[in-house]
Amino acid sequence: MFASHDGLCGIGELAERAGVSVKTVRFYSDNGLLPEASRSAGGHRRYGPDSLERLRLIRSLRTMDLPVSAVRRVLAEQDATGDAGRALEDAVAVRLRALGSHLTALRWREAALRSVQECPAAERPARLRLIGGVTAPPSTAPLARFWRAWLPPRMPARSVTAFLEAAVPRPPEDPEPSQVLAFAGLSALVSRPCGGREATQPRAHEAASPRASAVLYAGLAQAYDLAGREMRLNREPYPGEALDGFVDAYASALGTADTPDFRRGLARQLAADPRIDRYWELAAELAGGPAEPTPGTAHDWLLAALTARSEAALRAHDG
Repeated sequence: MFASHDGLCGIGELAERAGVSVKTVRFYSDNGLLPEASRSAGGHRRYGPDSLERLRLIRSLRTMDLPVSAVRRVLAEQDATGDAGRALEDAVAVRLRALGSHLTALRWREAALRSVQECPAAERPARLRLIGGVTAPPSTAPLARFWRAWLPPRMPARSVTAFLEAAVPRPPEDPEPSQVLAFAGLSALVSRPCGGREATQPRAHEAASPRASAVLYAGLAQAYDLAGREMRLNREPYPGEALDGFVDAYASALGTADTPDFRRGLARQLAADPRIDRYWELAAELAGGPAEPTPGTAHDWLLAALTARSEAALRAHDG
């Protein structure tokens, strides 16, 4: 309760008690956050006894950098229900997400600057141009667009989404300079125009119907997972369950049987398909090193197993 005869106080006293400036109190009042109880005969603002606690709440919310719109929602819920818990929880969650994104952006900028600083002086202009093409925090949208153009047309959305989750690497929140450089390289790679004679699609995509493409990539995902397990054990490519699933994915999509002749033809076809090895090399660097298999390295492991098996079968046939 204020000491005045009517239990109200002026803007100066309220500001002093709350530890803020008169200008701040006026700003909150003008924006509807801190209603006035009345005006004096001279037109001065007068505030009621609840205004001090309300002003302290507003100050606390603003100290957490909540925008005025969020503060207004918290106060409105408190006025309506006597408890601002839900609105406050939502406002804090939104602010935390925004702050997290901002901190990630700062970490990426710091790592980018370190990458430029640590490279030889003669390479700095080129590296600066490369890294300067990446936003902070980085967007994976260009990588997703690249793969959407690479995948068979009219491929079911669910299959596209599943493949993108595996093929588009997630940028780390606290990157090393080498990871910033790898992501910048990926962005530049997928953004460059293709040459006039450059093959841009595997042959398996040419005749793939929407259903066949879904069958193909679902089967490939399982084969890549099986191959990845073998790769983590440092096993050399060999015929087995992973290779059988790999071949079956192509055979099922093409509506043919898995025969020795089909395997030999598939090995030749896959060897001649356009390759994006550099993409997978950079994706592995972004993930923190080459130890973790990617769909690209798993594909190469399986192709090596298929080629070795086909060559061995051919030698046995000739012998």
